[in-house]
Amino acid sequence: MGFIVRYIIIAGIILIIPRYLKGIVVDGFTTALLVALVMGFLNSFVKPFLQIISFPITFMTLGLFSLVINVGIVYLTELYVPGFQVSGFVAPLIFSFVVGFSSTVVGWFTK
Repeated sequence: MGFIVRYIIIAGIILIIPRYLKGIVVDGFTTALLVALVMGFLNSFVKPFLQIISFPITFMTLGLFSLVINVGIVYLTELYVPGFQVSGFVAPLIFSFVVGFSSTVVGWFTK
């Protein structure tokens, strides 16, 4: 039950973010829910693989390449979810930070 509540709250946050951040478009709550689920899946399964492959680049850039991986995950989510549009580099970067921080805080309260 906590899983469902957590993703509904994160979807609500994803729906609110485009009001304050230019470059992100979310069509509706269903789209926001799909974005939350797809980003959760990509962060769980694809991101670790990308981090292992890009370890030398991340090491040489003192960890800054991990920001590129976060933006890449947001763009991959855009490919899989219709109604979710992203443009630029800074907007998806801020979006990934806000979603990551929000999911951490929501995870503290919904166990």
